[in-house]
Amino acid sequence: MRFFSICAVALSGATAASAQDLVYSDQATQSCLATVTGLDRLGCVGASAGACMVDTPGGDTTVGMGGCLDRERQFWDDALNEAYAALMVIYTESDAFAASEGMNLPVQSDALRDMQRAWIGYRDARCDFERAKWGGGTGGGPATIQCLMGLTAEQTFVLRDGMDGLQ
Repeated sequence: MRFFSICAVALSGATAASAQDLVYSDQATQSCLATVTGLDRLGCVGASAGACMVDTPGGDTTVGMGGCLDRERQFWDDALNEAYAALMVIYTESDAFAASEGMNLPVQSDALRDMQRAWIGYRDARCDFERAKWGGGTGGGPATIQCLMGLTAEQTFVLRDGMDGLQ
């Protein structure tokens, strides 16, 4: 639902906003995440980008929308990398302990790495498909960034949830 709202804002016209003129803060997304759990977290994705589009003069243009979406995409990318690194430490230590005890268990850190690599390929292909649906139109750029942001947020939740009870 938020995707369609964001697209409507982008397609409504106005003056272009440059990246340095964006009025962006992670606060809307962080505030939302502080009040919800589980699948409700998905409703927070795009909150800061949406606020940026409203607060930035020209934030409702294709350029403005793309810039705001990209800022929040970076927020989620940083969160994903932090969650992945933390989970990798946990599983690497667990793998080392299992090996030292002579346990014949699957190597969890390898499985995590392989899963993440496969997810990156899926994310990129899915977002390329989103762009293709725009048929070369200018909305393809923001649609691609929206896709990257959303899938990265979802994967962040997968990784964070994978740490539950392990820390």
